[in-house]
Parts: sequence; C-alpha cells; structure tokens
Amino acid sequence: MSTISNPGHRPISLTAPSGIDRAAHHRLDEAWLAAAWSHPTTRVFVVSGGQALIDDAPDGGTTLVMTPSFEAPVTETHRYFLGTDEDGVSYFALQKDALPGRMDQSARPAGLREAGLLLSARDAALMAHAVALENWQRLHRFCSRCGERTVIAAAGHIRRCPACGAEHYPRTDPAVIMLVTDEEDRALLGRQVHWPEGRFSTLAGFVEPGESIEQSVAREVYEEVGVTVGEVEYVASQPWPFPSSLMLGFMARATSSEITVDGDEIEEARWFSREELGAAFDSGDVLPPYGISIAARLLELWYGKPIPTRAPGPAA
Repeated sequence: MSTISNPGHRPISLTAPSGIDRAAHHRLDEAWLAAAWSHPTTRVFVVSGGQALIDDAPDGGTTLVMTPSFEAPVTETHRYFLGTDEDGVSYFALQKDALPGRMDQSARPAGLREAGLLLSARDAALMAHAVALENWQRLHRFCSRCGERTVIAAAGHIRRCPACGAEHYPRTDPAVIMLVTDEEDRALLGRQVHWPEGRFSTLAGFVEPGESIEQSVAREVYEEVGVTVGEVEYVASQPWPFPSSLMLGFMARATSSEITVDGDEIEEARWFSREELGAAFDSGDVLPPYGISIAARLLELWYGKPIPTRAPGPAA
C-alpha cells in the first residue's frame, strides 16, 4: 500500500488543526476538573440527539453557541471535558434530553453534517468530539460483561461497572471508503438502495475482525459491485461520528471492469469518465456529494479540480 500525500483541492471537513488540546491527563483529576468548571473563562455548550445550537452572525460567520459554566444547564453526570485551547480556556459539553431555548432568534439547532461545513475548525472539532461521546454514552449504558448499569468516569471518556469492575471506553469503528478507477482511468461510483435517483458516491464499508484495511477495500468493492481491485493507495482519514466511525480514505485500481451490484446495499453502479461525470453534474443526472464527506475529496483528487458539492439542510 502506498500513500498519496495530497488529499485534494479542498481540506477534508473535521480534520483541520483545531487548536484544542484534549488534555487527557486531566480527565481523572477531579480537583482540576472542578476548578476548570468554575473558572470564569470556561465555555460550555449543550449537545442533544447529535445536535447543538449554532449562531449565524451578521458578518456571515457561524459559531457554536457557548456560555460560561455558571450560565449552563444543571447536570452532575453528563458533563464531558473536551480540552483546552492555547489561551488556557477549558471547554465542556453537556448531554441533555433537549437543547435549551434561546432568547435571540439567530441561534438554531443543527447536526454535525450541516454545522461541520459552517463552523470554524475549533468549533467543528469540539462538536465532533461531543457528538461522538454523546452517541457512545447513549448506546452503552450497561456493562457488556455482566449487564449492570455503568457509571460515567474520566470526564465522560470511561464508563465503569460498579458490579464487576470492568471499564468501557468509547468505541471507534474503522471503515474504508474508496474511489476505484479502471485502466481507462474512469471512476466507479455507486448508488445505495435507500438513496434518491441520481445520488452517486464512492463505495464504502466497515473493516471486519481479523482483516487488514487493504483486504477490506478489496472485499467491500467485490461484494458490492463484483469488481476486483489490485493496488490500494491510502489518502487520508476523517472522523465520522454517525455514530462512531473513522473513515479511512483510499484510491484503488480495478483489475476487472464488469459490474454486478449486490442489490442489498448497492442499487446501481457506473463507470464515469471525467467528461461524463462533469456533464452529468451539469445536467442534474448525477447529484453532487455532500461537501462534508471525504468522498467529495477523493472524487476531486481524481477529477483534478473542485466538483460541485451539496450542503445538507437543517434537518439532515
């Protein structure tokens, strides 16, 4: 496996340097956490159901709505320490059943698929961290060893079992996402069964136990569209907390070209030349990918220039 150094013309969402030090060494220091929480510069935001409040400023920028800790909703357990910035400001997220109401009308709830394209690198990283923790916390309340209800520890980054003593950590599932090209340098794009007509993207799938990522790329492509691949080149990774994945992006060279879709995950797959894909974008026959996904950057790496992308709406 070789590595491609340039991941495309535009940066991959949720991967830009954020300026946040996660400061994991403080997570078990209750005295430090209490002092950080009560410090006047500390900033807090609420996450609920994968959403947070964002604010569209008059200057066109978008920010994550944060408050001092003394103005934050009350919670004793679902308080997650996210890190500090270079100025020493500490950041926390609170998991609640609902987002708080806002007096000003410019703030609105948004999920990470929308907010990740609008927020600064710092705010997007904070929200991605918080959403990933919230998803894990909601789905792993009981001990997988003995079934007892677990308790939160390490500022939201561990769940401990009071019965058997087991410690459970946030999970991250590795997934491969790949743009496959053939000997004619055409790109292979597929449409999942639940996607609307015209929406195509790169192929993707989860890494299975006992499998290398290169083997996973080859297996997923063959299972979904019946195409075999040879050379695999790593491009870049992207956190994808929907709910708990890490996307590993690749370029892969096909050694066969006949397509046989599986019909379970992939409804349709096609080879596109650059000219054919550009014409399909222009005519609307192919919908551009969502800009937040690494799929768009992989496609641009092959396409040679920026492609049109879509931003999900508030409900996406």
